[in-house]
Amino acid sequence: MQIVSAPAPSLIAYCKELFAYRQVLRFFIWRDIAVRYKQTFLGFAWVVIKPLLTMLLFSFVFGFIARFPSENVSYPLFVLAGMLPWQYFANCSMDSCVALLNNSSLITKAYFPRLILPISTITAQSLDLAVNTFLFVLLVPLLGNWPPLENLLFIPFIAVWTYLLCLGMGIWLAAVTTRYRDIKFLVTFLVQFGMFLSPIGYGTFLIPGKWVYIYMLNPLVGLIDAYRWVFLGISHPYLIWTVSYSIAATLLLCLWGILSFKKTENQLIDLL
Repeated sequence: MQIVSAPAPSLIAYCKELFAYRQVLRFFIWRDIAVRYKQTFLGFAWVVIKPLLTMLLFSFVFGFIARFPSENVSYPLFVLAGMLPWQYFANCSMDSCVALLNNSSLITKAYFPRLILPISTITAQSLDLAVNTFLFVLLVPLLGNWPPLENLLFIPFIAVWTYLLCLGMGIWLAAVTTRYRDIKFLVTFLVQFGMFLSPIGYGTFLIPGKWVYIYMLNPLVGLIDAYRWVFLGISHPYLIWTVSYSIAATLLLCLWGILSFKKTENQLIDLL
């Protein structure tokens, strides 16, 4: 089969076109939010129930049975601080895999920048993260103590950082899944397995020093460490390294994701 494609536009022209279609982007974001919990008994309550149930499970296994340390912080808070970015990343990754496939009929009938589809999926998931973060902030003074106030000034920074990391991964997954459909099954497995390779039920400070630099190749390590430092004041000797690597990986992943998507976009009709 011969695939016909046109030359890809420049990155600047690509961004201008996205801005021109911002109304379409808003429509897709609202649609994704509206249909996610439609016809469910508990509805929007699942936004809070899922991370809380996972927190209780991890608290029982790692906190009550294994007795993992949490740096003198309430263990449920310790787990929840890691669960917030992880749950957002996992949901964005799984939804982005099928963002183009689920809208194949629309893609083949009308033109709009296809990048809108993974962006709308990831942005819609941000509402869940915002709600859970707000509830987490309410729990901090009830179950623990506030970190130094200057730490809280970094909340907008880690919010943007979290969004960009998930955006880069989501855009790349949306593009590659159109070529290799079994990627969506692999992502489901990696999400389940990756939860235990990220410092959710335990802290990075438990990783032996000689393995830390390999362990932090997972960009979520630095992000989760940053969440715990901002909201709980937890630090460790390798914090600056895990955070620096994760930020660099986020920027590279965003660039790689956009370039990969640009390369694939003009072939989407043939691939779908």
